[in-house]
Amino acid sequence: MSSKLEANPTVKRRVVIFKRWPVTTVAIVILVAIAALLTSAFSGRAIADSASETLATPESFAAIGDTAARSAALFTEAGKVLTDPRCVNCHPAGDRPRQGDASRPHQPPVERGADGFGLPALRCPICHQPANFEPAGVPGDPAWHLAPRDMAWEGKTLGQICAQIKDPAHNGNRSLDEIVHHVGTDHLVGWAWAPGGDRRPAPGTQMQAGALLDAWVKTGAVCPN
Repeated sequence: MSSKLEANPTVKRRVVIFKRWPVTTVAIVILVAIAALLTSAFSGRAIADSASETLATPESFAAIGDTAARSAALFTEAGKVLTDPRCVNCHPAGDRPRQGDASRPHQPPVERGADGFGLPALRCPICHQPANFEPAGVPGDPAWHLAPRDMAWEGKTLGQICAQIKDPAHNGNRSLDEIVHHVGTDHLVGWAWAPGGDRRPAPGTQMQAGALLDAWVKTGAVCPN
């Protein structure tokens, strides 16, 4: 039987092509396949059984006469995005990312690593390509990684997240204007509204989220209780 296979030029050609693949390419193919199987088995992908929640516009808060109360209300509205699984899953309290609307531990098991891009043996870009890989349901972005440990949101109240966002020691050393720009324009942040597969997008749009935070800053950046 083996001699017949060896004599078959088609089989020979396929074997030669496979042998010429770089080891990293083979590893990526295998890991993506494993990720797809585990994601399906452990329900890692969120199921979109309803339309994404909408966001109110900054103008709709104009009736709140007290500026501080209006500012806190604006952040509460923006908080629908900040506390959404699409965002919190990449701002975990520990070193393992989360998946799905239930924020399950990432499958296959991975760790944050020193720079947020994973451990040396299993870097995030090995499975997470520059764009969503729809055949396997694997999300992607050119800069796919976890937020720093000191920017963890998981398990925190909206008021605690607000205080953290205002603190340069826990927001990536950004000013409030830079936070607005980051949320409103960053490509990886924008993935939350285009997550691919059956994932439910974050509420509203990225532009609306940025506009709400901009109005929050301009009204004093007051945190909700």
